[in-house]
Amino acid sequence: MKNKTRLHVPRPPARPGDKPDFSYVNLSPAGAVARPQPGTPAREMESLAVSLVRVLDDQHRAVGPWDPQLDAETLRQGLRWMVLTRIFDDRMLNAQRQGRISFYMKSTGEEAVAAAAGMALDPQDMLFPSYRVQALFLLRGVGMVDMMCQLLSNTRDMCKGRQLPVMYHSAEKRLFSISGNLATQVPQAVGWAMASAIKGESAIAATWTGEGSSAEADVHYAMVFASSYRAPAIINIVNNQWAISTFQGIAGGTGPSFAARGLGYGLPGIRVDGNDFLAVYAVTKWAAERARQGLGATVIELVTYRAAAHSTSDDPSRYRPKNEEEAWPLGDPVERLRQHLIRRKEWDEDRHQALVKECEEHVYASWSEACSYGTINEAPRSDPLTMFDDVFREMPEHLRRQRDQLARERG
Repeated sequence: MKNKTRLHVPRPPARPGDKPDFSYVNLSPAGAVARPQPGTPAREMESLAVSLVRVLDDQHRAVGPWDPQLDAETLRQGLRWMVLTRIFDDRMLNAQRQGRISFYMKSTGEEAVAAAAGMALDPQDMLFPSYRVQALFLLRGVGMVDMMCQLLSNTRDMCKGRQLPVMYHSAEKRLFSISGNLATQVPQAVGWAMASAIKGESAIAATWTGEGSSAEADVHYAMVFASSYRAPAIINIVNNQWAISTFQGIAGGTGPSFAARGLGYGLPGIRVDGNDFLAVYAVTKWAAERARQGLGATVIELVTYRAAAHSTSDDPSRYRPKNEEEAWPLGDPVERLRQHLIRRKEWDEDRHQALVKECEEHVYASWSEACSYGTINEAPRSDPLTMFDDVFREMPEHLRRQRDQLARERG
């Protein structure tokens, strides 16, 4: 009898009602992974794609060759961005549950992915974010009120009501518009990086996408161009274990790693502890240095965990164990950095509570101001005539007539 072929469908190790199981996550001891020079050929760094760069050990000490040797003030600033982001997220979730905004996506548990990387990059570098990296916008100086107004789609909405909530942008701060069409930002980032190189500029591009969307063709097209033209770019794949309700194995997580995808295109791939602020900072700095030296792009897999729901439209209790985040072996990025600073005698509980209070007051004051520009159920309302703005460089005659008619009808 001939053997029959079988279709393999990757399955998560635990479902609702089961005990959380993260035995599939390949860990390396903190400080154990070597740090090669940025100019090292990709073929000589293959081990970085399957090991895990970690700096903070279980006693919250910074160890090993990847320790970026950051001063205490920089670390305190990083802690502040992560705490502020978490409080902002919590307030916006509450606002959505109260019917004040229509939709939201939290970054709980992933704050270091954006905060550390954003701090490691230069202000002139162009960022092409996905959702769940709101710390990038905060630390780049995009006003929290402006971000809240975009969520409210009110009279001060930067997108004039034309984008889903959380799809922020800022040309001034060099932050490309977030798109709900997943992975489109990756080839856009590589293209921008190529243009920067053509013009002889020093700025590089960095982009973020999820492990699920890394299976999109756009990501692979981008890697081809990044490899062929040595584009000065950083391609971040945020592996938070779940693409909405789909386990990371469906997108290829049962293979060597997501970082290893870069190797097939001749790009270095580095797998890093995404909940370790120091490790994310160090690896981003390394990849940026490599890009600025004209050595091309780097693929970084940030191993983290999406502690909250995918969005306010999602119920994770239907596909994963309750309180699974408590069993995540890489811990909480905020708590780990806080404990590291305490160990260095550069932080204490009183200062931390003062920081939390300061951030809460800032978020609440910003929310009050943002609501003054209108909410879903409260005036003022946006002018309907703005729907004709910013669509065509020269407005077609038929739209001009429609706009004039609307203006007359509104008196």
